[in-house]
Amino acid sequence: MKPGPAGAPPSALLPVAALVAGMVSIQAGASLAKSLFPLVGATGVTALRVGFSALILAAIWRPWRRSATLRDIGAIALYGAALGAMNLLFYLSLRTIPLGIAVAVEFVGPLGLAIAASRRAADFAFIGLAVLGLGLLLPLDGGTALDPAGIALALAAGLCWALYILFGQRAARIDGGLAVSLGMSVAALVTLPFGLVQAGQALLSPAVLALGLAVAVLSSALPYSLEMFALGRLDRQVFSVLMSLEPAVAALCALTLLGERLTALQWLAIGCVVTASAGIAGRSRRHAA
Repeated sequence: MKPGPAGAPPSALLPVAALVAGMVSIQAGASLAKSLFPLVGATGVTALRVGFSALILAAIWRPWRRSATLRDIGAIALYGAALGAMNLLFYLSLRTIPLGIAVAVEFVGPLGLAIAASRRAADFAFIGLAVLGLGLLLPLDGGTALDPAGIALALAAGLCWALYILFGQRAARIDGGLAVSLGMSVAALVTLPFGLVQAGQALLSPAVLALGLAVAVLSSALPYSLEMFALGRLDRQVFSVLMSLEPAVAALCALTLLGERLTALQWLAIGCVVTASAGIAGRSRRHAA
């Protein structure tokens, strides 16, 4: 690889572009999923996304060709249950609150996990900034209120995201391919009953199935592939800080695809969460050793 005129490799922006494209893909998939709510409901969309993702990952990793102990299966089952609950709660929150705000609130899960492992005073300043952002989303002024149930569901999804990270770290030590494919299958088993109860035979409509497959590809298969490409070529700090932009990307995708407009105060709240996440990510990398 030859350096460009300024001394930087000409392909240095390629992994960054891949990561941003992955974030856009995930949030475009979430926007498409939200547009399907009138047809099969939030739980129906969750079942379609997770179910198709499980089929895609099973075809890629072929978990039936791999061996695992009963203890391994237990660890993967916890990982998959957290993954399924995270998706289900997140989509339920989207029924009543905008996508960008739901993603920002959900980010509290991994952010809190990072803080729990930290003992540095500066990190608590970042968590304070995140709390400020969440506070700006609360209807404290008696104005236009966000749905409290939607916020609570997004917070619960964030808690499941933190559990997903903890259980995922354990499961990945067993076998990454086995863990992700079986874990997604467990997630499908968790979400499918809810989808069937709400949507019933509507889930089997050819048009709904086609859109559900598109949601799965946009929200799982494509972005995960792009993220893996970027992760192998970017410094972990750069990767983590860029991933912190996801709430803002979600808000922009929702504005473009769903027409969800946020107030200036809500944009400020998202900015607080993004800044806090980026700050924690940067400091965590510098002190990792």
